[in-house]
Amino acid sequence: MVALDRKAHALELAQRPRRNRKSDWTRRLVREHKLDVDDLIWPVFLVDGAGKREAVVSMPGVFRYSIDAALEAIVEAAALGVPAVALFPNTDPALRDPRGSAALDPENLVCRASREIKKAVPDIGVITDVALDPYTSHGHDGVLVGDEIVNDETVAILCAQAVNQARAGADVIAPSDMMDGRIGAIRVALDAEGFENVQIMSYAAKYASAFYGPFRDAIGTNKTLRGDKRTYQMDPANSDEALREVALDLEQGADMVMVKPGLPYLDIVRRVAETFRRPTFAYQVSGEYAMIEAAAANGWLDGERAMLESLLAFKRAGAAGILTYFAVRAAKILRGAAQS
Repeated sequence: MVALDRKAHALELAQRPRRNRKSDWTRRLVREHKLDVDDLIWPVFLVDGAGKREAVVSMPGVFRYSIDAALEAIVEAAALGVPAVALFPNTDPALRDPRGSAALDPENLVCRASREIKKAVPDIGVITDVALDPYTSHGHDGVLVGDEIVNDETVAILCAQAVNQARAGADVIAPSDMMDGRIGAIRVALDAEGFENVQIMSYAAKYASAFYGPFRDAIGTNKTLRGDKRTYQMDPANSDEALREVALDLEQGADMVMVKPGLPYLDIVRRVAETFRRPTFAYQVSGEYAMIEAAAANGWLDGERAMLESLLAFKRAGAAGILTYFAVRAAKILRGAAQS
């Protein structure tokens, strides 16, 4: 009996997973997933003026840039190999109205910035947000009639906004509004204006999350938002619904889909990526960024390690890429590691 137990013990010890972890070279050799600069999209906040670099208090290390200052920062990001930037405006409150009319102005912040970026850094991708919340006086993503965000009237405006951005040089249109049917309508509108090659990255599964607060500070909608967005953004309790939303957007012509927020919804990223086998992106949103930064500032965790670990989690879940405010900082570290 004792001999049998020894034999069984020996067989068990024949499998020692720690052998593959014993040194850095072997850990690298058997690593299943890798984070690369090519995975990063940098969200950039814009503000009117010149020479401006305004700190976003609730997002340490993040700034609102005037277009000239944004160009300098984006040139640096491109030199590091960051493939794309996503633009978000902080619109002058005097230009906001109930219908978000400034979204259709060819001279709005996003359009002017897009043109300048494509002239200065033609090889970096420009992703523009299609939604009305930076432009409405009530802070919602669509037209508000009474207490209702009206769907079809909003979609018509979003189509015009998408075409406006494409004319300014946007490479990728990213509807974040969560109106029904907007992907198909935008695809038709873009094609009709000769923008067949402009891609659509749909915010296909965007949840009504508590993690958006610092972003709303950055674009100036925290003070203007009336009520909440739960009638159009998804219920955080739902998972199957995300698959239905993604399927609809892909059927309507989305080239890429996104899950937002990121880390609290890695299960959704995994389900979407495995179900559809189409380019799936995740947005590491402002609240996720702010939590890591706050904890690091208090010495509660190693900020650099936590940043890289959080980004790697998206790759492990199946994301093709990540929208993250850490993009430039992470790119510097990753480029340094690649060159060492």
